[in-house]
Amino acid sequence: QVQLVESGGGLVQTGGSLRLSCEASEYIDNLNIMGWFRQAPGKQRDYVAYITVGGSTDYADSVKGRFTISRGSHRNSMYLQMNNLQPQDSGVYFCKAALTLGNLLGERSGYRGQGTQVTVSS
Repeated sequence: QVQLVESGGGLVQTGGSLRLSCEASEYIDNLNIMGWFRQAPGKQRDYVAYITVGGSTDYADSVKGRFTISRGSHRNSMYLQMNNLQPQDSGVYFCKAALTLGNLLGERSGYRGQGTQVTVSS
């Protein structure tokens, strides 16, 4: 079974940076879009950013200007560079990959990883 594996989470102080990575355990054909989501304890999942196979990107308003999503050198891999981190950015960050934007944003569609914890101390 294909898995997405995230890495790069950790504990940082306010204003610090982290770089998250996501890679599929094997090549998956027809994955046109990959994205990042985050979930804090007791809160709903939040959309963070996505990138298409053509390189188009989109960001949640809360992270614009601070986070940058990019494709990795391997197919089905990507990064999330997070700068000027704030305590409200804390949560489990997980990546998803899907055929369409609708699948990516859907709760039960597409492929997703287990997540990596990001904690920003004040």
